[in-house]
Amino acid sequence: MTHPAISHGLLGSIGQTPLIRLARASAETGCEILGKAEFMNPGGSVKDRAGLAIIQAAMEDGSLKPGGTIVEGTAGNTGIGITLVANALGFRTVIVMPETQSQEKIDFLRMIGADLRLVPAKPFSDPGNYVHVSRRLAEESGAVWANQFDNLANREGHRLTTGAEIWAQTGGHIDAFTCACGTGGTLAGIAMALKAHKPDLRITLADPMGSCLYNWVTHGTLELAGSSITEGIGQGRVPGNLAGAPIDDAVQISDELALEQVFDLTIHEGISVGGSAGLNVAAAIAVARRLGPGHTIVTILCDGGARYQSKLFNPEFLRGKGLPTPPWMS
Repeated sequence: MTHPAISHGLLGSIGQTPLIRLARASAETGCEILGKAEFMNPGGSVKDRAGLAIIQAAMEDGSLKPGGTIVEGTAGNTGIGITLVANALGFRTVIVMPETQSQEKIDFLRMIGADLRLVPAKPFSDPGNYVHVSRRLAEESGAVWANQFDNLANREGHRLTTGAEIWAQTGGHIDAFTCACGTGGTLAGIAMALKAHKPDLRITLADPMGSCLYNWVTHGTLELAGSSITEGIGQGRVPGNLAGAPIDDAVQISDELALEQVFDLTIHEGISVGGSAGLNVAAAIAVARRLGPGHTIVTILCDGGARYQSKLFNPEFLRGKGLPTPPWMS
């Protein structure tokens, strides 16, 4: 008989991540700023949850049969989550990814057995965009297309797990939640879970430059300007997972502010995170300032910094983009 404290394989070890109080962000704002440590999932990111939810839904509806193949277009982390879950359940994966993503993600996907197809980075309006390429590959081969952007199993997985965990871990003492969106599954699912308990809880979408979602929330338009080095977040369209999500507000965060938090968390709190987590913490600080002292704000620490060593912790790359470098590397 298995002890309750023992996880059942990989699948049982996804989720139930710690909620970490971020000391410097909390002190700076007079609020409690808490980060959900999703980098502690077995595949190293929040996307393990989406991978598990999407595969389970496909198994339940009968589209994914024993020995089958899942195809997905991804910035990397969802591909990793899907591949690891697929490995554990006996499925194959074909992962389509823009060639501009970090070398660490490319190497990791190959290491864990994904059939990786790199394609040129193109906008969603182009048929060569990685999402469209993945859909065509799935259709041509008769495989299951994970379709993380519009597959509502993504946000439903977060509603049932991540959102429920945050409510339980805070004991309901939470005033606001914020995070960035790639597919929108994390923000939408958590928002739905939290608002079901507390309708006046504030949900703020965090957005990098070069994405249209800030303007979509604040002005109802899909205008975008600028660019960002963050990977896997920001959009030129509204994915299906975001449609109808209860979002109250949005903040736009520059790469400079995101990197400041990445470096600060690493060197002062020993928490190594990637660019999207840095952006999320910067957004949580902005939300805290809007609300004033005494509030509790939760965000997502999406993945770890090691996945971006060649970019975020590469002074040559950062200087080439006109961005600040880690102070200890300068």
